[in-house]
Amino acid sequence: MNPPTDPADTAPADASPEPRMPKTEYKFSHVTTGRYLPTPGKAPGWPFAEIGHWKIDVNATADDWISELRDWRREHLTRIGYDDANYRRPELQWAQRNFVHAQMMVEDRYFYDPVAGRYTVDRYLDDLEARFGGLDSVLLWYVYPNIGIDDRNQFDLAHDLPGGIEGLKGAVADFHRRGVRVFLPTMPWDNGTREQGEPDWQAIARLVKAVGADGINGDTYNGVPRAFFDACDALGQPVVVQPESTISAEEQLIWNVQSWGKKAPNEVIPPVAKFKWLEPRHMINYENRWGRDRNHDLQYVFFNGVGYNAWENVWGIWNQFTPRDAESLKRIAAIYRRFAPLLVSRDWQPYAQTLQTGVFASRFPGEGRTLWTLVNRHEYAVSGEQLAVEHAEGTRYFDLWQGHELQPRVIEGQAIIETALEGRGFGALLALSAGEDEEGLAEFLSTMAQHARTPLASLSAQWRSIPQEIAPVAPTAARAQAPDGMVTIPGGEYLFVVGGIAIEGQTWDGVDVQYPWENSPRRHHRQRMTLKAFHIDRHLVTNAQFKVFIDATGYAPRDTHNFLRDWRDGAPRPGWENRPVTWVSLEDARAYAQWAGKRLPREWEWQYAAQGTDGRLYPWGNAWRDDAAPPVFRGRALPPPAEVGAHPAGASPFGVMDLVGHVWQWTDEFADEHTRSAVLRGGSDYEPRTSHWYFPQARRLDQHGKLLLMAPSKDRSARIGFRCVVDAA
Repeated sequence: MNPPTDPADTAPADASPEPRMPKTEYKFSHVTTGRYLPTPGKAPGWPFAEIGHWKIDVNATADDWISELRDWRREHLTRIGYDDANYRRPELQWAQRNFVHAQMMVEDRYFYDPVAGRYTVDRYLDDLEARFGGLDSVLLWYVYPNIGIDDRNQFDLAHDLPGGIEGLKGAVADFHRRGVRVFLPTMPWDNGTREQGEPDWQAIARLVKAVGADGINGDTYNGVPRAFFDACDALGQPVVVQPESTISAEEQLIWNVQSWGKKAPNEVIPPVAKFKWLEPRHMINYENRWGRDRNHDLQYVFFNGVGYNAWENVWGIWNQFTPRDAESLKRIAAIYRRFAPLLVSRDWQPYAQTLQTGVFASRFPGEGRTLWTLVNRHEYAVSGEQLAVEHAEGTRYFDLWQGHELQPRVIEGQAIIETALEGRGFGALLALSAGEDEEGLAEFLSTMAQHARTPLASLSAQWRSIPQEIAPVAPTAARAQAPDGMVTIPGGEYLFVVGGIAIEGQTWDGVDVQYPWENSPRRHHRQRMTLKAFHIDRHLVTNAQFKVFIDATGYAPRDTHNFLRDWRDGAPRPGWENRPVTWVSLEDARAYAQWAGKRLPREWEWQYAAQGTDGRLYPWGNAWRDDAAPPVFRGRALPPPAEVGAHPAGASPFGVMDLVGHVWQWTDEFADEHTRSAVLRGGSDYEPRTSHWYFPQARRLDQHGKLLLMAPSKDRSARIGFRCVVDAA
């Protein structure tokens, strides 16, 4: 193929040097890899994208590019033995209309009300509808980041949701009542917790069947294996499988009728999604979970006619859409849902000819109608003539984004279509052939015109983290002397330095927790403070001590699932009396403390009692000692916790024991509008193998863990216990 001649190729020898656009070359062979296809107008890897992109002429090369790309598609589908049967299955075709998807943390307080103890699906969906137009599907995420706190596996955690499998089934039904499809997660890396006793695909298929879910999300999968798809089919529960990442073995496109897309290159020419081109009915939900400004994401989505993963609660870290991005998605989603059949057109053409440089369009033709989606890559508004399209007598044209009918000029058989696009904005145009009608179009145009009265530029694009509050802790009756089993910690000045060990989130604003002296959540914390004296339990609260509380009060929590799970017949197992009580929620621990005239420690009190005033890394000094804590366990089925007091070498400068590497210990609770969490201290003896995604250890005294809280049934753990504090007179 001979590309158009670039003026730089014929410049005189004495012309001043400047970046030269190389001749365009296309290499659409069987070795084409990645998520995105090379763009027209420049060769892959062209080095002058930043300093010479004004030279790029997409119109001059797009037709040749499309022609070559169609040949490549035919060859590529032959190479993978492509069969589109699953895209024609009626029970899976909902994926082709699955435009707005969200990964939802089950701990989100809009989804589950921990006070009322019930699922609140309507509240969750109402909020999203108001802000960005609502969802077509949702992934219920109940595993990471808490998995690995003990030996419960990914399937156990589904059973530990409030109400168990029946509760989850009811939540799924609530989503279905609102027309929202539901995915459940599975992950191949969970091979360090309890053995399930059957392959993952069989376990998740049974779970999907039991709750009536519609799809499976394959966390970290580059294409969900066929076994998952077939296992669900075998149970009569056909599902849409959705890999998290790009499809690596391209024949998986045959049964992966949906996928996520990630981080499209942000260049002047929007890229084309490879798998959307190979199979236009393949739905991609583009995801950029940590993006603060999502304008490029949404332009890429609109240009390709693919969906979006509207992910805001990212592992308990709230990354909300800005008002501008939310409104952009609302308008995109409205157009998508109204014209869904056109967006899966086999004759989709990216880089349709445009009349304005920097404005890019895709053409989605259908029977008697054609849709164009436009994106303006400039920072400034572009108005006037945008498209010149072949005109047939009687064709009507509509500006879907602005919400009105157009009256284009017809010149030499072409309709010259005019519209205005905001800076970094969007446009959508519809052509209806003579005699064609679009039911409900007038009402839709009226709705879009109402939206258009508010320019996107008038809405804030400023991102801000949301504030957290620490839960109040009522003081106890002051005691002059340390009660039995407690140690007095003298008051004084203390430098509190600690950092969160959450795996993701970097050091961005909104990560970890927000102490009262801080103006936003953040990972690293430092505060010099003056502490009052207090008394703290020398040892962790034991099973025997908790049994005294149960016998004295008859305490029974409202949510009993997993409560004292390792007891038998209402009592600790023989030989377990002096081991720390576990399988108690934060609420259970507070109930015990209140009965005992005590309270749970503030985190800085716990750290001061463990560290003293010299900033040491461990209660006994700055180097790890194997004899100071129970040995690390890396198996798949947890043994009982070690007895308290069994490692005296681990004592703190004040003589407090069992602080590090035994069981995690409850301290403070934090909450923002969407998520509750508890700071856990001391780490534990459990380190599941096979993955770095498990709940990370924090045995050093300058580190803490953050456990997302949902409900006691899920929060209780085999490796979380507690100790108490009494205020000193």
